[in-house]
Amino acid sequence: MLEFALDARRGTFHLRIETHFASDWTVIFGPSGSGKSTLLRLLAGLDREAASPPGKGRVVFKGQALTDTAEGRWLRPGHRDTALVTQQPSLFPHLTVAENVAYGLSQLERSRRGSRVDEMLELLDARDLVRRHPRGLSGGEAQRVALARALAPGPRLLLLDEPLSALDGATSDALLDRLLKWVRAQGVHTVLATHDAADAFATGAEVALLSEGRLVALGPVDEVLSQERSRLMKRLAE
Repeated sequence: MLEFALDARRGTFHLRIETHFASDWTVIFGPSGSGKSTLLRLLAGLDREAASPPGKGRVVFKGQALTDTAEGRWLRPGHRDTALVTQQPSLFPHLTVAENVAYGLSQLERSRRGSRVDEMLELLDARDLVRRHPRGLSGGEAQRVALARALAPGPRLLLLDEPLSALDGATSDALLDRLLKWVRAQGVHTVLATHDAADAFATGAEVALLSEGRLVALGPVDEVLSQERSRLMKRLAE
């Protein structure tokens, strides 16, 4: 279970949410500017300067505090089994795809790193990219490599901010389905932010609906996004 109480400001935007995600796969849904990315960055231990004073930044994952509430500060991300993947891949330009994915695998024996890299690239349908450098990748290819790099160390908490947005619909759906099966098999608690309701319906997710920095609803996708489903069905029928 992921529990949190966050109160953060950035400019005129104010995010204030206190809740918990009990499901192993939660989709954060809402329009642009609703606070999806801000929420994920705070959960990842980033944007700490936006958080309010002590007592306003509590994050607990499976009983382990990810914040130091006594001092009101976030523990350093590197000390937690948490991975954040955003729309911007941020790959190391001087490293090959294989080297990028292997970057966080120093804890593994050298003989096992290669097989782990192959496994992750296979999962994301990116084995043919192994020797290439980021400058030679398309946006969608770079996103797949960034996701493979995040998964390789085996995070316990995976935070995804529209990580497959550069891919076409069919490819994105196929990879999302494959990813969902993998994280559930591995026991990885995953939170996916999206503005595409199809991502939530396709995975039968628990949905957290955000609006202007507030949690509007939390529950099964068919209940929380019932109006959105009707809108989508109407568009398909036109």
